[in-house]
Amino acid sequence: MNMQSAYIYFVEGSTVPQASLADVKEKLVRYREMTKKTGQQLGWAYDEAAFPYVIEERPEGKDSWFLLRGKDPKSYKTIIVGVGSRQENDQEKHYIQIALPESATHGDKGKANEFCRYLAKEFKGELHLFNKRVQYFQPRKP
Repeated sequence: MNMQSAYIYFVEGSTVPQASLADVKEKLVRYREMTKKTGQQLGWAYDEAAFPYVIEERPEGKDSWFLLRGKDPKSYKTIIVGVGSRQENDQEKHYIQIALPESATHGDKGKANEFCRYLAKEFKGELHLFNKRVQYFQPRKP
C-alpha cells in the first residue's frame, strides 16, 4: 500500500515533550469549535467545510491512531492520525503522524496539510510535510 505521511516532531521549544492521542483529538475538536464560531459570525456552516470529517476510533488502533472519515465520500475519504516515537541519537523522539492512504482524494491532502499546520502551530513543533519540506513552529534562538 502506497501511503504518504507527514510528521510533527516535538523538539526543544515545543509546548509539550509529547502528545497522546487524546491530546491530538482535543486539538482537532477545538479546531472544529473555532471554525463553528467563525461560521456563526459569517452566517454559514463554515465548520462543515473546514472539518468535513467524523472522528472514528477502531479497536485495533486504540491509543496509537484514529481515522478521520469523510462525510462526503466523493470529496473526502480518509485521513489517519497517529502518535508515536522513535530512537534518534540515543534519545526518544516523539511525533504526530498524519497519513493519507492510497484511496485519499486531493481534498484529503489539502485538509491534511491544513490540519498539520494547525497542530504544529498549537504544539510549536517541527512539521515535515508530505512533500518533504520542513516548517518550524517552535521558538528558535536568534
